[in-house]
Amino acid sequence: MARGKQPGKAQRAPKVHRAVVTHTVDDFEAAFWPDEQPVDNAVVMTMGALHEGHASLIRAARKQVGRDGRVAVTVFVNPLQFGAGEDLERYPRDLEEDVRLAEANGADVVFAPSVDEVYPNGEPQVRLAAGPMGERYEGATRPGHFDGVLTVVAKLLHITDPDFAFFGEKDAQQLAIVRRMVADLDFDVEVVGVPTLREEDGLALSSRNRYLSAEERTRALALSGALFAGRDAAAQGPKAVREAASAVLDAAEGVDLDYLALIDPHDFTEAPDDFRGEAVLAVAAKVGTTRLIDNVRIIVR
Repeated sequence: MARGKQPGKAQRAPKVHRAVVTHTVDDFEAAFWPDEQPVDNAVVMTMGALHEGHASLIRAARKQVGRDGRVAVTVFVNPLQFGAGEDLERYPRDLEEDVRLAEANGADVVFAPSVDEVYPNGEPQVRLAAGPMGERYEGATRPGHFDGVLTVVAKLLHITDPDFAFFGEKDAQQLAIVRRMVADLDFDVEVVGVPTLREEDGLALSSRNRYLSAEERTRALALSGALFAGRDAAAQGPKAVREAASAVLDAAEGVDLDYLALIDPHDFTEAPDDFRGEAVLAVAAKVGTTRLIDNVRIIVR
């Protein structure tokens, strides 16, 4: 990798991390690369409003690079991935709390740039295109969303120059598209997916959960309930998976379904009725005014 590797080093007791907060590329590079010591390094890209799900990514990154490796957490609300009428302005922002959580879970540096720092020439005229994989499901509902995601991910990969980049499996389509970008464009980085964290009642952790009222949160449990019902029917084939999940959503009140799909994870197309193997059962819906997504990985027999 770009900064070198030291595989097989003995693991020592975790060191106490004090995260350095940076806002410019120059300051980030000075903080993240204070010397030329060749160690593994990792990045966790976020839009802030960090919660325990993000913490699990940071901990996974720390475990991967070891005691002497470096972990960066980026905090940037990327305007390119928000469409008209979406929640860019009301997206939660609390950098002080984000730094506290990142530091507590092993981050060395938090990179929280301004929009002008990331896009110094204004809105970029040249962007990455997610292609057909970015036009389905989330991409169909949010046109151009994944083009904005890939553009900022590519820029942040260039800036942070990581050996490993950690993403949550809750955003399954995003993870698949980032992996495809890395493969197709020969980025020298390993993309690592981290399983979704859930509340005890099954609700997937999300920064948007804070928008839900108590009643809406109860209704939102239909999403994970549908996924679990579909997973339980996986041994009976794709049709049974869809029917079991649909039954839960059909009975739910206050859930405005966008899509429920059984997806081939390799190209993010709908799995046919004779599909067998690993699949992603994904759902998106509005509960009140809050749009939620969730998914589970299943083995269809």
